[in-house]
Amino acid sequence: MKIFRQLFRFYINSSIHVGLSCLALLLITQQQLFFSSSFSLSLFVFLGTIFAYDFVKYESLIRRKKNAIRRELKVIVGFSAVVFLGLLYFFFQLQFRTQLGVFFIVLLTLLYALPFFPNRSNARNWKGIKIYIVSLCWTLTTVFLPALEGDFSLDGFVLLYGLQRFIMVFVLILIFEIVDLKNDDPLLQTVPQHIGLERTKKLGFGLLIFFLALDFWTGNFSLLSLFFILITAFFLAFANEKRSHYYTLFWVEAIPIFWWITLLFSQY
Repeated sequence: MKIFRQLFRFYINSSIHVGLSCLALLLITQQQLFFSSSFSLSLFVFLGTIFAYDFVKYESLIRRKKNAIRRELKVIVGFSAVVFLGLLYFFFQLQFRTQLGVFFIVLLTLLYALPFFPNRSNARNWKGIKIYIVSLCWTLTTVFLPALEGDFSLDGFVLLYGLQRFIMVFVLILIFEIVDLKNDDPLLQTVPQHIGLERTKKLGFGLLIFFLALDFWTGNFSLLSLFFILITAFFLAFANEKRSHYYTLFWVEAIPIFWWITLLFSQY
């Protein structure tokens, strides 16, 4: 059992799980909007998400404590180096217009992770802005990159779909912020820190209702999307500071994965 626990910890801590979650949202976009599938883009997004999250989580720790890095982190660093080589390869398989989109997302990620300005923290620590940057990066990655790669025009329908994706990711991050409420620095001014736990949940429920309204408006509504909106609402309703980190790091991040798997099998 010990080896399985170690493998599971590595699976979560090395960001493989969040990489699969982001990949699942990309595949959902391709299926729902009938975008042509791109193996290179799928692998790039999967590997890029892993590397980006590992970079954000561990960069400062490695930079400040070079001589005190534990063995598990060394393994993750080695794994991330291999992932980086893979994402570089697939980056050069993408169309030029998609590569330009990737550069913009990379700039946002670096702004989020690194302190660019003297005596200033990174954007991750700017009051209240973290949730917007992360939601925007996920939306650009899982909606607009496949549109660019497939030579689709960014028309009103795609923009509305992108708004829906932003809302979905925003609500999922709200659940993270609720669970992390007692550990987050008060200076971060996360949504639950700013407006309180109950109002945060009401905001999340309101956004999910707006998501469904957009589904009806665009003609993209299905019982499957309703089911997973209800699943998301369930995790939001029962989120609190006493929940284990795996409540979000595994279960909440698994929602897009199960959504894609169910969508895939529903077509057969």
